[in-house]
Amino acid sequence: MIGTIFSSISNLASSYLDGKVAVQKAEATIRMKEATGEIDWDLAAMRASQSSWKDEWLTLLFSIPLVLSFMGSWGRGIVADGFEALAGMPQWYQIALGAIVSASFATRSAGKFFGKRKK
Repeated sequence: MIGTIFSSISNLASSYLDGKVAVQKAEATIRMKEATGEIDWDLAAMRASQSSWKDEWLTLLFSIPLVLSFMGSWGRGIVADGFEALAGMPQWYQIALGAIVSASFATRSAGKFFGKRKK
C-alpha cells in the first residue's frame, strides 16, 4: 500500500518535471526563432540599403540643424523654429518620420522608441 502511494507520487512528480522541461524547450525554441527572424530582417535591410542613397540623404538632412547651431543666433533661431514646428505636427507624422529613419538605418530599437512615444 505504501509502495503504491509512493510510486504514484513519484510518477506524478516525474510527469510534472517532464512537463516543465517540455515547456522550457518550447519557449527556448520560440526565442531562438524570434532571434533568427530579427537577424534575418537586419541582414535584409542592410543588403537593401547598400544600393540606396536614402541613408546619405537622411545623414545630410540630420546634419543641417547641427551645422546651423554653430552659425550664431540666426542659425540657432532657424533650428529652434524648425523643431518647434516639428513638435506641432500630428503624432502620426512624427511616428512615421521616426519609422522612416529607423528603417533606413536598420535599427529596430529606434523604431520601438518612436512607437512607444506618448503625446
